[in-house]
Amino acid sequence: MNNKEYKPTLAQLRTFVTIAENRHFGTAASKLNISQPSLSQALVALETGLGIQLIERSTRKVIVTPTGEALLPYAKATLEAADAFVAHARGAHGVLSGPLNIGIIPTIAPYILPTLLQLIQSEFPDLTPRIIEEPTKHLLAKLRDGNVDVALLALPTHAPGVSELELYDEDFIVVTNEKHKLSGLQNLTLDVLEELDLLLLDDGHCLRDQIVDLCKNVQTTPSNSSQSDTRAASLTTIMQLVVAGLGSTLVPKSAIAAECTRPGLGLSTFQKSVDAKRTIGLAYRSSSSRIHEFEELGALCRKAYKEVAKTSDAILSR
Repeated sequence: MNNKEYKPTLAQLRTFVTIAENRHFGTAASKLNISQPSLSQALVALETGLGIQLIERSTRKVIVTPTGEALLPYAKATLEAADAFVAHARGAHGVLSGPLNIGIIPTIAPYILPTLLQLIQSEFPDLTPRIIEEPTKHLLAKLRDGNVDVALLALPTHAPGVSELELYDEDFIVVTNEKHKLSGLQNLTLDVLEELDLLLLDDGHCLRDQIVDLCKNVQTTPSNSSQSDTRAASLTTIMQLVVAGLGSTLVPKSAIAAECTRPGLGLSTFQKSVDAKRTIGLAYRSSSSRIHEFEELGALCRKAYKEVAKTSDAILSR
């Protein structure tokens, strides 16, 4: 029976949301850093107060009831609003402070994150960044579910309910074996993609899709865009393959210092008039009230990239 005077606590709502997202009591309790009995008690108190069942429990699995599914978005919105309230209270007028879950794709994180974290520590010492590195698809899912507050990735995402803030364009650099005839050239056109045996990241990485799209402009297909025995989950692995003479690749400029200074590699650039680049920006829920904070974060991301790009330009000009 519904208690009209009942008001759920934020802790009870967070318990419900965490169980619904993980479909496992043990995992939910671990994420909330509480015991399973305490977790169960909080859920029972919520369901009793509302007079409805939100979660079905069985020995095999946890099921969110249809009523629970209908109420889940409202619970998430309430928690998000509470988090935003606390964030604004800690840092008035959108100044970055408190915890912030930042998603970053693997082809950005290793290259600008060291500089970005230094800038955050220097300019916003009260901010506690929590970094989640995953491919775009997974970050968008976490963003939608409220597990990520904002994500640094390649735009556009075309994701419903997601707003985007463009930060900078990043050129692609051609990486070949140092003995390749194109090694060291600085005026390439897209036509060279037809003669390169391109090695790409495995499925699920947006960098792979961007290079495939670039190849479509010259009606060519990368060597492993369909079936191939060669699979690489990181740019580091691809660099080793290029050194071994198994092919060539394209990398974002920010990756040059970290990935492309090893012996055996040759670097080449496209003509300035060639549109061979990706657009990087922030993605966040359109319902979020933290846009001013994300703009502050975006300014730091842009600054971090510029510093990394300077190092890359110095390497390319050697």
